[in-house]
Amino acid sequence: MKKIIISIAVFLLLFSPVKAQETDIGLEGLEAEIPQEIIDGAAGELNAEPSSNIETFKAKVIKILDEKEETLENNRKLKKQKLLVRGSVGKYAGKEIEIDMTDDQGSIVSNVYRVGDTVLVMQSFDAVGNGVFVVTDLVRTNIILWVFIAFVALLLAVGKFKGVRALLSLVLSFLVIVEYIVPQILNGADPVMVTVIGSFGILVAVVYVTEGFNKTSHIGAISIFISLLATIALSWFLVKIARLAGLSSEEAAFILDIGKQSMNLQGILLSGIIIGTLGALDDIVIAQVTVVEQLYAVNSRMPRKEVFRKAFRVGVAHISSMTNTLFLAYAGAGLPLIILYVSGKSSFGSWDAAMNNEMIATEIIRTLAGSIGIVLAVPISIFISVWVLKKSNQE
Repeated sequence: MKKIIISIAVFLLLFSPVKAQETDIGLEGLEAEIPQEIIDGAAGELNAEPSSNIETFKAKVIKILDEKEETLENNRKLKKQKLLVRGSVGKYAGKEIEIDMTDDQGSIVSNVYRVGDTVLVMQSFDAVGNGVFVVTDLVRTNIILWVFIAFVALLLAVGKFKGVRALLSLVLSFLVIVEYIVPQILNGADPVMVTVIGSFGILVAVVYVTEGFNKTSHIGAISIFISLLATIALSWFLVKIARLAGLSSEEAAFILDIGKQSMNLQGILLSGIIIGTLGALDDIVIAQVTVVEQLYAVNSRMPRKEVFRKAFRVGVAHISSMTNTLFLAYAGAGLPLIILYVSGKSSFGSWDAAMNNEMIATEIIRTLAGSIGIVLAVPISIFISVWVLKKSNQE
């Protein structure tokens, strides 16, 4: 079993990512033709105002100079404010700045600010070089930090040492994504190949750090990796036949040219599916391996067919809950879009038009590909577990 793990690791290292145009993994035709108007529009927005002319800094609201309320067509009340803020950091520290957002061309703020609030202020420059200030949002760093501290404390209190290992695996997974996968994609490497290798790193971090270096972890790692490869193949096929360009979100248009070369948006879409499915696979596979292990612990002479049948019964129950969890996670993220469609105010016009919109089609395919991967993971993990553990008991 250890030899198999080492062999997979060596294979991935040998095929470490190269530039996208030099990588030959059967994805040559993956890049769809992206409409030129979309590319031009995104490029125009990106180049409208160079980032070097924009500065963002923190400031504290010290006075509300003016506030007026407007009523929109849907009877929604909207408040616009004129604020006096004091810079908190850098060259703006201690400086008082008036920011007027009450005129007709002013920003429609999503927050009503109060004295004492810490806000983010963006300074840009107009055509003649005069500084223009606008409050972009409320600073929420402290709130996020306190919530994270509460999460860590609860995790350690309930999970104890297991909670420490779970937290460590979370940190390692984050580092693999931020320090390896994303930089490699920005450097022009193929997103799918990079994510496959990065997923193996996340797999090692999650399984071995959380579960320890033992037979259960070895079986789990191999089962997850095989299930993940099946999910990747299926996702690639679905994205290919559905002709998804990867431009379903506004953010996608803005990353077209931020790297050393043009981004492979379809590859990035597939990478997102892979990473999103990985966590669910870890949960369901480890559970199935543990079930098989416990069945053999009760009766080591139980026939393989009987163990498979009993473990599969547990797996079916797990499939139902995990598939629903994945669907609800994506549905929750897309709830505003669902509300817009159901309200009848959307531009789709009909159910058929909505289903064929790339934004919605992408989320549907993302959910289905991940769900199929979860379903496949159950028989794969049970089969490998039954075969390996039975052989070990016989020895």
